[in-house]
Amino acid sequence: MKMLLFLLLGSLAAADDVLVRDAGSLRAALRDLKAGTTLKLAPGDYPGGHSVSGIDKLTIEALDPKNPPHFTGGSNAWHFSRCNSLTLRNMRLSGQSANGLNLDDGGDLANPTTGIILEGLDIRDIGPQGNHDGIKCSGLDKLTIRGCTITGWGGQGIDFVGCHHALITGCRFEGKEGFSATAAVQLKGGTSDVIVEKCHFVNAGERPINLGGSTGMPFFRPQGAKYEAARLVVRENLIEGSMCAAAFVGVDGAEFSGNTIRHPTRWIFRILQETKATGFAPSRNVIIKDNTIIFRRADLREDINIGPGTEPETFRFERNAWFAEDRPDRSKPKLPVEEMNGGYGKKPR
Repeated sequence: MKMLLFLLLGSLAAADDVLVRDAGSLRAALRDLKAGTTLKLAPGDYPGGHSVSGIDKLTIEALDPKNPPHFTGGSNAWHFSRCNSLTLRNMRLSGQSANGLNLDDGGDLANPTTGIILEGLDIRDIGPQGNHDGIKCSGLDKLTIRGCTITGWGGQGIDFVGCHHALITGCRFEGKEGFSATAAVQLKGGTSDVIVEKCHFVNAGERPINLGGSTGMPFFRPQGAKYEAARLVVRENLIEGSMCAAAFVGVDGAEFSGNTIRHPTRWIFRILQETKATGFAPSRNVIIKDNTIIFRRADLREDINIGPGTEPETFRFERNAWFAEDRPDRSKPKLPVEEMNGGYGKKPR
């Protein structure tokens, strides 16, 4: 009896799996989608330009993770709107003119889309010029982006507008000549409670990590939020090159800890304010601790770029190791506040 029940359940599960072998069978599968479907995509090239709305518990993944399907061209490779508990796994996307992936809440600003997982995606050559993102996320909660690679984009590698309780982990971002990358990861528009960890950034735009940003008031989630971002954690990342390592832009509360920074070309950090609406929080309440920061004194205009309308006096610096390769004797940075237990001029192991 137990064996019969097991076989029956297995049969029911298999009935929700759809094998997609080419562009034609993909179009047919998308016409017949229902909640709980798993699309398993055979290797090969597929066109971009697909849109899915209102289908929950959908999984789209490679049949063979070692030979993933490749979506080329289109405005977006995929646009998912109000697809709760969506999983995308092991796919390649390239050559989109707007965004590689676009995921949103369908404009229902009070009711976020939840439970999305993006894993093992390889996204390349998006744009190339202008505000065109590798992954665009608007109004998503409980989102995980894991083990993805993004190479060459016009705007942001990953752009969060009003996303909450999210994790970006183990990803790689690499800028590419000819692409106008602004940031690799941007967290704005009321975004909160996000962790960015264990990622590798290589010449990944003007601001590899943009904690905050500039958002039009109608697009904030939640509506009425008085900060671009809040309660962010950026930890254990490797950040190489770019004009700065990270920018704090209208963020109200963040931790930047345990990261390794190598060779920023203009500033180490930026503290800025780009949204200046009445009652809006200035950049404030940030702790920068336990980081290793390797730079060349000759490259920098100044150590910390501080813009007007910010509160740099609320920043804290603790136990960071600073090393100027070309002038070890000038390793101690000029900070807006006194650092606690910092280390200066000792070459990192």
